[in-house]
Amino acid sequence: MSKEIGVAIIGCGYWGINYVRVFSELPNARVVVACDQRAERLHEVGQRFPGVVLTTHAEEAVKMKNVDAVVVCTTATTHFDIARRSILAEKPTLIEKPLTRTAAESEELVHLAELHGVLIMVGHTFIYNPAIERVKEYTQSDQLGQMYYLYARRTNLGPIRQDVNALWDLAPHDISIFNYWLDTKPDWVSAVGARVLGNGREDVGFVALGYPNGVVGHIHVSWADPNKVRELVVVGSKQRIVFDDINIQERVRVFEKGVTPIQTDSSNYGEFQLLMRDGDIISPRIAVSEPLKNECIHFLEAIEQGKQPKSGGKEGWEVVQVMEAIDRSVELHGAPVEVGLLHKAVGM
Repeated sequence: MSKEIGVAIIGCGYWGINYVRVFSELPNARVVVACDQRAERLHEVGQRFPGVVLTTHAEEAVKMKNVDAVVVCTTATTHFDIARRSILAEKPTLIEKPLTRTAAESEELVHLAELHGVLIMVGHTFIYNPAIERVKEYTQSDQLGQMYYLYARRTNLGPIRQDVNALWDLAPHDISIFNYWLDTKPDWVSAVGARVLGNGREDVGFVALGYPNGVVGHIHVSWADPNKVRELVVVGSKQRIVFDDINIQERVRVFEKGVTPIQTDSSNYGEFQLLMRDGDIISPRIAVSEPLKNECIHFLEAIEQGKQPKSGGKEGWEVVQVMEAIDRSVELHGAPVEVGLLHKAVGM
């Protein structure tokens, strides 16, 4: 029987209180302490989860007796400091996305964790969604054919956050999914943003991503669109695959349709025709499970088995590198920027 893992939850906002709930439900975990600066949030945790120690001091929670692992789900600007304290205390640490607000901070956390032999994991929850995992199976198989491009739309009326703009709030979800499907990060990005709500930060954004092997991606995010959309699409030479997070009945649809260029006469350079393929529309059965619970189970298994998680520090760092390049491209009014090379614009 595996040892019960004591967990400290730092930050009890919307996601934090859900982490308290999920870890309280898991048989091999126990929430030892919950931390938040707001008394009303701690009161709510105390009412719903009696027996959990409540504190306003993160350092106290991290070092508390019987705490074996730490979950950081505070505002993004505080992730680095709290996660660093947890790593130095040699506690396995799960950090909500984004890992940090700068690539330099992410790099430091990753190297610090390696130095101290501490497991760190980033809460890219969609990676643990069974529907996203099913789409990855298609992208890794011959059924899709050659992958042409991907795109995502993540729009709604708010909720508007005060610590980050819409790009930092929403795009990391889709970047982490694209990177997971493709097993790599993009080489470059081009992005534009707009402040249509006049709240001092971008609430609308359009991002193009250039991946290796000529695959391109596109992401549209918005806090100002009355139509709520949570959709990702993969287009290949043999199939088009759609993930629709709002469609409960058919989260994934596979269109067995595609087009492939074929050379008709090898002696006539450049003569091509298009081979059209038209088939069925398939809705594969997707196992029903809560992605956040899957993520937390994966975290506990990584601790117990000493294995690297699917969304480890490296993967979180890569997403932040992309976001940092997006910021720079927005500043340059859409000029392409190489990922990982801050302030270096392509072709400039």
